[in-house]
Order: sequence, then structure tokens, then C-alpha cells
Amino acid sequence: MKNIFCRGRVPLILAVTIATTTYSQKKSLKIGDAVPNSVWTAPMEVVNHSQKTIKLSEDKDKLILLDFWNTWCSACLTGFPKMEELQKKFSGKIKILAVSNQDKATLEKFFASKNGQRYKEILSVAGDKILHSQFPHKGVPYIIWIKDGKLLNTTDGAQVNENTINEVLRGESSSLQTVVYMSRERPLMLSESFDQEKGTSLTNYSLLSKGRIRSIGFGSGFHRNGNIVYGRQFTNLSLLEIFTAITDEIFQQRKESFSNKRIVIEVKNPTALDYIKNSEGRVEDYNLYNYEYIVPVSLSDSLYPMMLKNLSQFADYSASIEKRKVKCLILRRTSQKDRIATKGGEMKYRFSTSESDLQNISMYAFVNSINGIPEIKLPIIDETGYTGNVDLKLLGISDPASLSKELSKYDLEIIEADRDINVLVIKDKS
Repeated sequence: MKNIFCRGRVPLILAVTIATTTYSQKKSLKIGDAVPNSVWTAPMEVVNHSQKTIKLSEDKDKLILLDFWNTWCSACLTGFPKMEELQKKFSGKIKILAVSNQDKATLEKFFASKNGQRYKEILSVAGDKILHSQFPHKGVPYIIWIKDGKLLNTTDGAQVNENTINEVLRGESSSLQTVVYMSRERPLMLSESFDQEKGTSLTNYSLLSKGRIRSIGFGSGFHRNGNIVYGRQFTNLSLLEIFTAITDEIFQQRKESFSNKRIVIEVKNPTALDYIKNSEGRVEDYNLYNYEYIVPVSLSDSLYPMMLKNLSQFADYSASIEKRKVKCLILRRTSQKDRIATKGGEMKYRFSTSESDLQNISMYAFVNSINGIPEIKLPIIDETGYTGNVDLKLLGISDPASLSKELSKYDLEIIEADRDINVLVIKDKS
């Protein structure tokens, strides 16, 4: 099951990217275990340092934070300035050490790049194996807290701040939440002991929770049997995002175009449906949702309608697909001449508001694309009746007027009219 969630028509907010990486857990330490002497004394190759290697024992008397990262992890890079600031503030009391399993040449090339120059003061272990074997993880950034020679905790990067560091240094009861990254390959929160049961198999599963789960990233995944999707998982997303994603799948099955222009929100407090941000622009954890639904493979065709019904039953709001009379833009042909028929060849799909080159694609795909243009406020309905694939080249289609101008070259037009169409309606529960 892939940790991928990307739809061009309905944007997804990803506040943090958790990149999946798996390591052997044969020698992994548990919280409270003493860090072996072999770890303290092993010479570790580093970059951005006057020495070629360092030893962890040099800072054994300090609170040590190992910040596991990789060059392709945007969340890791975003956290570096904070780590630098905390290192300076608690100088002499803590040691924050970045750790990467990428080799020295790769890290040096990154730090020499335009983007990497911003982080060239970061001391990082390169080509690491020993720390990764002792502290295996499925995602980065991942923070290991070591105090008094023992593994104190494992967290995500967001929990590293002045308050938590002070708590640990003073020996107070810590507010840190342990994070052991979960895999998307299995149902959320399903105990691994289930796998040991003989004579039983999972046929249906549903989970809904409110509030961020720190042990998994922001996004979505699928349960598949070959090409058949029989389960879907959403983690740390807004309820609006989840409702929208499910509805998008239903519309795709019906070969209908869907976008946020087909969403009707009839709730007293619409803010609660979406992402809520704090004064620093970060998404608040308390209003995030996690939802998973699995059905038997034989019911896979009904997965998304069942999900929408199930989620509406237990969430704070209900959602349904209804027919509503809506002002639309109608796409239609202006002559009997066929100026859009494809000449065949390899399918080409390059779409943007400045220049689009579409070759051998369906009219459905084209309508989906233009429905995603934010400046076009009304939903576009295809009434061309055209069933074959098309070739289209369009320039500057940022609004209805410019779109009409470009479409006229192909004997197509858009006109404004009311239509009864399917929309996603989200309501307060009575």
C-alpha cells in the first residue's frame, strides 16, 4: 500500500511528509535500555566538521538527540533551523546530531547545492549503519532521545522544543509522546497478535479517530489485491479532505467530473470541517482525522459508496451525493465539423493554464482538467456527446473568456446555464 495521495482537481494539504524507509530490527533497543558501548565508541564519518569522524562518547554526559534525516525529506530540512537554534540555546547541555544513511559524497553534494547552502552548518553523520541498526525506523524525521546513557524516548521532530528539552533536563515527568512509525501495509491500530491467529481472516475493518496520530504521516494509502482496491486509509487529514477524496473516487467510477465546485457545505461552522492553523501557520493536531475502511474483495466496487455512508454515520457531520440545480458552464459543439478527433499515436497529457498540449486523451480527462482551474468558478458540464479521444492545443486559459476563445478554434464553446447535477452536500447532524 503506497503512501501517496495526489489529486490534481482537489488540493491536499500536507503539512509534513513522512518518507518510508525500513531497517532491520534485530539489534534494536527498547526505551530504558542502555546504549551499548560499541555504539558510544564507534567512529562515525561526518560532514560539515573539522574532523573526518567523531564518537558519540564525546557527548555522553549530555542529553543527546539523534535527528535521523535524508536529503530528499523536506520536513527534515524544515526542522534544521529549529535544531540549530536549540543547540545554541542549550549549549553545553545537549547535543543534537543529524544522522543520515546516505553516503558522504551525496551529503557533500547536497550541502554544496543552492538549497543545501542554507543548512551547511549542520553537523551530520554520513553513511550510517550502526545507529540505524540500533534505532530502526520507518520514516524521517525521527528523533532518538538519549540521557544518562540510556534510550529515553523516540519521537517525531515536532516534539523537539524548549519546553520538552527543559522537562527532560530537569528530570520532570515528560510530555513527550513516544513515536514508533506504523506501516501503511496493515490496518491502522490492528494488533500484530491478530496475525498469529490461525483459522481466521480479516473480512471487514473500520477505524475513525479524531486527533493526530504521530506514528504515521499525513496522507493516504490503499489496500489492494492485484489491481483491485478493497480498502482505503486516510491519516491526519481534515474531515473535508477525506469526504472530498471519497466522493472524487465515486465520481470517477461514474465517469463524472468532480471538483470543489461541486461541494455544497451547509453547516453552521464550516471552519471545523477544514484544516485549522495556529498563529505560526502550522496545522492544529486536534482537528485532524484518521479513517480506514476495508471490505471483502467481492465488494470492492462498492467500497467508496460504503465509505461515504459509514463515515457520515459516525463523523460529526453527514455527507451525501445529491442532485441540485446549479449554475454551470456547458461545453458544447458549435458545428458538425469534427475538429477535435485524435490523429492517434501515443497519449500525451501536458496541461497548464499557460499552454496545454493534449493528444489522444478522452473528453472526460479534458473536462476534469479545466474544472480544476481556480479562476473558473462554475462547474463545467460536458454536453458535446463526443465519445472518441481528442487532440487539443490551448494557450492562456485562465478564465472563462480566454477558455472560450481557445475552444472556438475547435468549434467548441461554453455557455452559462442551470443544470441538475450531482454534488457533494455536507450537513450538520440534526
